[in-house]
Amino acid sequence: MQIIRYKGLAALPLCALLAAPLPAWQQAPAQEPAPSLFGEQIEVRVVNVEAVVTDRQGNRVPDLKPSDFRLTVDGKSVPIEYFTEVRGGSAIAPTGNEAAAPVQGLPTLAPGSPVGTSYLVYIDNVFSIGARRNEVLKALKTDLARLGPEDRMAIVAYDGRLEMLSSWSNSEKDLSRALDRAMDMRSYGATRLSELRAFETSRTLTGDIPVRDRRTAFAERLEVDEVGFVQRFAGLVERAVSGAVSTLRGFAAPPGRKVMLLLSGGWPYNPADYVINDPIRPVLPGREIPRGEELFRPLVDTANRLGYTVYPVDVPGVEAVSASALTAGPPRGGINIREQEVEASLQHVANQTGGRALLNSTRGEALEKVEGDTRSYYWLGFTPTWKGNDQRHEVQVEVLRPGLQVRSRDSFLDLSRKAEVSMMVESAMLFGNPPGAVSMPMQLGTPVPSGRKLMQVPITLAIPVESITLVPLEGKYVSELELRVAVVDEDGNRSDVPVIPLAVSTDKQPDPGGFVRYETKLTLRKRGHHLTVAIFDPLSGKITTAEADVEPPKK
Repeated sequence: MQIIRYKGLAALPLCALLAAPLPAWQQAPAQEPAPSLFGEQIEVRVVNVEAVVTDRQGNRVPDLKPSDFRLTVDGKSVPIEYFTEVRGGSAIAPTGNEAAAPVQGLPTLAPGSPVGTSYLVYIDNVFSIGARRNEVLKALKTDLARLGPEDRMAIVAYDGRLEMLSSWSNSEKDLSRALDRAMDMRSYGATRLSELRAFETSRTLTGDIPVRDRRTAFAERLEVDEVGFVQRFAGLVERAVSGAVSTLRGFAAPPGRKVMLLLSGGWPYNPADYVINDPIRPVLPGREIPRGEELFRPLVDTANRLGYTVYPVDVPGVEAVSASALTAGPPRGGINIREQEVEASLQHVANQTGGRALLNSTRGEALEKVEGDTRSYYWLGFTPTWKGNDQRHEVQVEVLRPGLQVRSRDSFLDLSRKAEVSMMVESAMLFGNPPGAVSMPMQLGTPVPSGRKLMQVPITLAIPVESITLVPLEGKYVSELELRVAVVDEDGNRSDVPVIPLAVSTDKQPDPGGFVRYETKLTLRKRGHHLTVAIFDPLSGKITTAEADVEPPKK
C-alpha cells in the first residue's frame, strides 16, 4: 500500500469554516499557474412543470392539448417543447399537430406507459408531539398498500440531525418497518411547549400584560428578553427547514413524479407573531429574525429546482396544545394566532410548489389525498437559456379555456454548476457515500485548548487513490480536488460548508489501492461536535466522505 503525505491547515472558529490555504508542497509557482484540469460541461436540461387543471366544481379536466396552455417565464411567453397528460397514473400522449416536438435527452412517454410517483417523507421531530405525530404515521403505514408497482418511498427524520430511516423502496414490509422505527423516535414538541410556557410566565403578571410596563403590550418593537427568545425559536424553525432542504438535495433525482410529504410539527410563518401571540399588538421583529418568505425561500427554491411538489402535513404539534395550555381562557380577541401562523407556513410552501396543505382532518389521509392529487396532471416542459447564475425565475401556467383553474409551481432556480456540485456533495455528506464508493479513513488527534472557549482538533485523512483522477502534467501527476467540512454541534447548530481547493501532485503514478494522506487542524468551540468531511473529484465526479464525533478536551 502506497501513502502520499500531504499537509494543510484549516481554521474553523465558532463553527464557521474560514479557509484552508494550499500548501507549497509541489505546487506550481504563483507567477506561472498550472493550467486548469477542469473542462466546461454543456448539457441540455429541461424544466418540467406539473399542472393540475380543475373545473369550477374541483373536478379534473382531461384531454387538454398544448395549445390550451400558455407558459410564461418572468412574464414572457415560452414555447411548450414537451407535453404529456398523465391520467390515472398513465401517460396519455397528444396526437397529430398537437404533439409537442421531442426534447433531446428527454424521451417522450409512450401512451399507456405507467408514470410512478416518488414519495419523500420528511418527519419533523423538533416541533412534533409524539402522540400526534404517530397518528399521522400510523395512517401513512395503513395506506402503504396504495403504492403502485412504479411508485417508491423514502423516509427521513429530523431531530437536530438527519436520519435516513429508508432509502427508496417499494417494499411495503420494509417501509412499514421504517415507519415503526419513526414512531419509536423521541420527539421534542413537549419541550417546545415548556419553553413557551416558561417564556409567557416570565413576562406575565395578570392576564397577558407584562410586569415591567403595561404599555409594552402594545409596543411594536420587541423587548430585549423577547428578542432573545424569538431568535432561539426562529433558529429552531430555520434549522428544521434547512433539514428539509438537505433531505431534498439528498434525494434529488428519483424517477417519475417527485413529491415531498412534509410532516411539520408546527413551523410558524412569522416566529415573532407566533411567540408574542397577541392579535392587537403588531410586531416588528427586526432584521435579525427571519420570517415569512425569507424563512421558507430555501425550501421553496430547492423543491422547485429539483421538480418536487411539496404537500405539507399539519401533524399537528405546538399549535394544537398551546391554545389551551398557554393561555387563560379563549385566545386573545378570539383569534388563535399560533394556529394561523402554522397554517400560513404550510399554505405558503404548498402554493409555491404546486402542492396542497393537508390540514385538520386531512392529516390522517395524507397518502390517500396526495396519491389522488398526483395521479392526473399535465407535464409541460421547456428549455430555458441556462446561465448558471443561481437566479430565481417566475413561472406561470395559464389555461386558455374559460372556467378552468390550474395549480402548478411558480418558479425555477437557474442553479450554477458550483451550486449543483455542492448539492450533490452535501447530500453524500448527510446520507453517506453513494453505492460503490470507496470509504475514506479519518483519524482524529487529541483536542487541544486554544484560549478560553476554543479548541484545536488535528485530523488526518487517507484519501483513496482510486477515488481521485491524477493527470500527467508538466512531468508530474496532478489532481485538483475540492475539500468540504461540515460541523454540527450538540445543539444542532450547523456550520457553513465552503469549497476549499485542494491540489495534489506526485512525481510518479501512485499504486492502485494506495492513499493520499492529508493532515489539517480545525478550530472549534469547546463542546461536542459531529464532523463530516468530503473530498470531491470534479473530473470523475467521485465523492468520498468520512465522519466522526469530536469531544471537548477533558478539564
